[in-house]
Amino acid sequence: MNDQLAARAKQMCRLAAPALFLAIALSGCAHAPPKTDAAGYEAYQAQNDPIEPTNRFFYAVNDRIDRYAFKPVAQGYVAITTQGIRNHVGYFVGNIGEPARMVNFMFEGKSRDAGTSLVRFVLNSTIGIGGIFDPAAALGYKELDTDFGLTLAIWGVPAGPYVYLPVFGPSGARDMLNIPVEFYATPMVLAPESTALNDFGWAQSGLHLINTRAEYLQPIDQIRATALDPYATFRSLYRQSRASQLQEIDRRNVLTPPDWVRRPAAP
Repeated sequence: MNDQLAARAKQMCRLAAPALFLAIALSGCAHAPPKTDAAGYEAYQAQNDPIEPTNRFFYAVNDRIDRYAFKPVAQGYVAITTQGIRNHVGYFVGNIGEPARMVNFMFEGKSRDAGTSLVRFVLNSTIGIGGIFDPAAALGYKELDTDFGLTLAIWGVPAGPYVYLPVFGPSGARDMLNIPVEFYATPMVLAPESTALNDFGWAQSGLHLINTRAEYLQPIDQIRATALDPYATFRSLYRQSRASQLQEIDRRNVLTPPDWVRRPAAP
């Protein structure tokens, strides 16, 4: 294992551990309504947010950091770039994640999707100049999404309670395990150790963060301006997004030729 990447992982754990410990320590602050209050108890169970006070605290902290740091940087980034440039940045970052998606698809038993991720990584890393361009999509190999949290879901691991993580944002007891997996499952881990590689890793992570935040400038502003309870809205949207991703993976799991296979013309 690359010593510098391991050092980065230790730094990340040192930053996240106190917050996670605090979340666990404060988990008793949320109390379920009595079962005699049928409507209130049912709503509590549906939310599946037993540490809501702690989650709301971390949401408020993240929200303040975003308003005064991430959002202004993302706005400046949008001001000095074009949509085309931001698209190419997205292609580049997405290409780095293709090997991890391929492995996850293999663990999920989705061999076709794993093959698509492999072909995408090979084509985009070569013809696409390191992933800056996406020729694979033009050839019919469109990007498919998955992660270790979704893999666990397909294995039958329940989502568990909702958790709002410091820095990382909305998550769940199951999806939290995706954070260390994504951190290590990159092609850079297999490369020889170097200062340049370490710097590249930090730069890629920062660029990914700002590029993603720029993509959601308008939707997040709209939720903040119109939602009666933005925290609850983001919680609901996160769960809907994860459910939609699972449904999409299941929808593709059919024994039919993929889209890129040529079919005989109809007579």
